[in-house]
Amino acid sequence: METDMHLRKARTGDVHAIYDILTHYAKQGLLLQRPLSELYDHLRDYVVLECSEAGQTPGSFSGLELVGVCGLGVCWEDLAEVRSLAVLEAYRDRGLGLKLVEACLEEARVLGLKRVFTLTYVPDFFGKIGFQVVDKAVLPHKVWADCLKCPKFPDCDEIAMMRAL
Repeated sequence: METDMHLRKARTGDVHAIYDILTHYAKQGLLLQRPLSELYDHLRDYVVLECSEAGQTPGSFSGLELVGVCGLGVCWEDLAEVRSLAVLEAYRDRGLGLKLVEACLEEARVLGLKRVFTLTYVPDFFGKIGFQVVDKAVLPHKVWADCLKCPKFPDCDEIAMMRAL
């Protein structure tokens, strides 16, 4: 079966699929749940990967399925966060997470940002693409607004990582 992947900015019609993907991983405690209202509010922050597989079963509505998502949230004049990186299990180990993060990093460069950080449970992945572990204390207080919504707050076990652009 031939697979065609297409990376693009998220659209309003993607919000429920993004929500489903993020909820799947949030239930496993692997990332922060994002409510539908927040996804709509920050839709422009997200890029998605859609998959079109030749020979799909009849009845698939559009022949396309969202298989991955990643967001870039601008935090300050020189700082952004790569967040909500998720790729469906069936599509892992194909370099799709890397494509999503690279799209966010490119957007950060276009916006003139100097640094990008992430809070992650997979430091090896981010380390391979130039992120370095940093103390969470170096992150501005504005970042911690999301943390207040997290069920693990204040006992965060994510690893903070930063990359200069």
